[in-house]
Amino acid sequence: MGRLDRIAEPWGTRTPYARGEKWPVRVDTFLADGNGAEHPDRWVRSASVLHSNGDALDIAVKDGRIVGVRGRAEDRVNHGRLDPKDLYGWQAGASPDRLTRPLVRRGGRLVETDWDTAMDHIVARTKELLRDQGPSAIGFYTTGQLFLEEYYTLSLIAHGGLGTNHLDGNTRLCTATAAEALKQSFACDGQPGSYTDIDHADVIALFGHNVAETQPVLWMRILDRLAGPEPPALICVDPRLTPVARAAAVHLAPRPGTNVALMNGLLHEIIGNGWTDAEYITRHTVGFDELERRVKEYPPERAAEICDVPAEEIRRAARALGTCERLVSTVLQGFYQSHQATAAAVQVNNLHLVRGMLGRPGCGVLQMNGQPTAQNTRECGADGDLPGFRNWADDAQVADLGRVWNVDPSRIPHYGPPTHAMKMFRYAEQGSLRMLWVTGTNPAVSLPELSRIRSVLSQERLFLIVQDLFPTETTELADVVLPAAGWAEKTGTFTNADRTVHLSEKAVDPPGRARPDLDIFLDYARRMDLRDKDGGPLVKWHDPESAFEAWKECSRGRPCDYTGLSYDRLRGGSGIQWPCDAEHPDGTERLYTGGAFWSDPDYCESYGRDLVTGAPVEPTEYRAMNPYGKAVIKSAGYLPPHEQPDGDHPFLLTTGRTLYHFHTRTKTARAPQLQAAAPEMWVEISTGDASELGVMEGDLVEVSTPRGSVRAKARVSGIRDGVLFLPFHYGYWDIDEGSEADEAHGRAANELTLTDWDAASKQPLYKTAAARLRRIRAQDGSPAPAPTTAASAPLGAGVPETRGGPAAESDEDVRGTPPTEGDT
Repeated sequence: MGRLDRIAEPWGTRTPYARGEKWPVRVDTFLADGNGAEHPDRWVRSASVLHSNGDALDIAVKDGRIVGVRGRAEDRVNHGRLDPKDLYGWQAGASPDRLTRPLVRRGGRLVETDWDTAMDHIVARTKELLRDQGPSAIGFYTTGQLFLEEYYTLSLIAHGGLGTNHLDGNTRLCTATAAEALKQSFACDGQPGSYTDIDHADVIALFGHNVAETQPVLWMRILDRLAGPEPPALICVDPRLTPVARAAAVHLAPRPGTNVALMNGLLHEIIGNGWTDAEYITRHTVGFDELERRVKEYPPERAAEICDVPAEEIRRAARALGTCERLVSTVLQGFYQSHQATAAAVQVNNLHLVRGMLGRPGCGVLQMNGQPTAQNTRECGADGDLPGFRNWADDAQVADLGRVWNVDPSRIPHYGPPTHAMKMFRYAEQGSLRMLWVTGTNPAVSLPELSRIRSVLSQERLFLIVQDLFPTETTELADVVLPAAGWAEKTGTFTNADRTVHLSEKAVDPPGRARPDLDIFLDYARRMDLRDKDGGPLVKWHDPESAFEAWKECSRGRPCDYTGLSYDRLRGGSGIQWPCDAEHPDGTERLYTGGAFWSDPDYCESYGRDLVTGAPVEPTEYRAMNPYGKAVIKSAGYLPPHEQPDGDHPFLLTTGRTLYHFHTRTKTARAPQLQAAAPEMWVEISTGDASELGVMEGDLVEVSTPRGSVRAKARVSGIRDGVLFLPFHYGYWDIDEGSEADEAHGRAANELTLTDWDAASKQPLYKTAAARLRRIRAQDGSPAPAPTTAASAPLGAGVPETRGGPAAESDEDVRGTPPTEGDT
């Protein structure tokens, strides 16, 4: 047993292993001062909620309080490991500023009230709008952090009860392209690959995915492969010098917004050199000929000119991708938050299809998610789809959903695709959407162009309900605030990025009168007296387990089949991957083994969209492609971003995450070790640009776009020339100046981002705003408050290393015991 400062060493001690071996076990534990492992009264099973990796953990409880966490050795996902947010983030639940009573706006102020008053106010407004304007006046904007049972209940209430098409999540900001890329290529959502593919790969390619900071435990797995015999080669595509880039055999740092050109250049080389699986292409795909024609237009020299990377580096990467025996690819925000997000992500799928590298150990694609339960929003129909991956454009599938819910299918809106979040806010801006119910998210910091979002949310004609754990910039604008229970204060299931389902059980009571989100939704349905077509209650469940049983029936026979799961089964040692049914009683490690895809027109989740216009593909067009059981290869040409740098705004601004924070810091800023590691906003600038502008480490600078400006200290880092980076986590709730940005104190990155989105996935753009930078004043003796451990590491000397000290010391128990799960 060792002890380590996991702020200073976020990925912990290496446990090397060779290709094909099982990942050794290392159990990480952090307990509050004075609580040794033998002291907690009990350990409660759960999993991590501050990222999408799904690390299984046990919560230590003593005297009715959480006192720490411990990774679970036998779980298939993490083999006992936890990342810094897992280790320290739980402390936020005990923060003294938790919301504990409902609030309603009276005379312009939010005042405390009781649940009856708050809920009756909401119900009365709902009924008024249904009577006067119809269901399209009502919208729900949810999150990627609730449990499956809560999303499914909300989906039934919105779609089957009220009849509104306006239900989406903040997953639109981070995971919409993952879903759309999977639907474009495979006609259905669902990650083809598995984390265990890391154990077998000889090349791992990370496309716009800084896994070291977004899924640190998955990065630990990769680091342990790199430290062992027969290490894989890493290919990294990222404009920043991330930890992944530092470890990569080939690092491509393209100009933001040029990913399609880069992917076409790589595919040009792979197809041109014959590094393809012709038999797989013929038997299991449609559309290859068009791709072959398209990528001929992108020889490496042309791609290099567009992307501003060396042509020879494109050739090196293509050779590695084209000649390896087992390839794992992951994709995330570097591709997803751009104007051709889906088109670029689909080319990664194409890479695997033309190489026949799916459905076997070491051959998988992970179109990653950003939040812990993002996958569940998609499965349950809470983010712009229908439950069970049902196709809104297929009347038979809608009728089947009506059967499950016992409602007339005409009651389920399917006249068009479910409304995406960006359009919902547009409707609110225009005045047709008059009630917006926000759960577990903070759009007043996380959405682009914040001055516009604040004006939308603060309209008197909009009835705004916010359901959350803490006061936020968004609750400040609400008409009703509902105090919600946190992750460890309720029970439910959630599914990670490789389809592993975990059960999280209630460990402690919520504070004050805060309630689980499921209880709030059930209360709303009861007060609304929502009924099925026979006059019975529309929502027929009463607690998490009965909701899960209802969801199982909704998923029966669908790709995400949960019917083989139960709470009792999930109380075993490890999570289980869906589909889990009678045919796959132990779950399914990889999808599409044997090259069989869920693309039959009468079964598929989607017919796809045009990658340029975003228009849905008509059923007859889809059938004409003859995709029955085959994957669909779609090509795309490069298009430049709408907003280009110019003389006034010569930089490209990108935003992103840091290792120690999650979303708008409502939780991680309340965990002292995490907040101390990244306490304040910063701006990253390259050495070359800093030298040209006379900017030094720690200087105060101002970054401006046509939409606003932000001031912060400069970090001179390894980012490519011509690009600036801002972390998007920082808002205004923890500064004295209040919730409005002004010229001197703007610090939210989204003051600067633009209102625009990818045509197919509708995911907003956070990577390509044109910006300028000016130096305000010299540094005051201290460097930028950016972590030195990750992509924001300084290039120059003299910056103190980021450390957590004794308060961040946690236990590591390196056991080296092979896991017991049925891994291949």
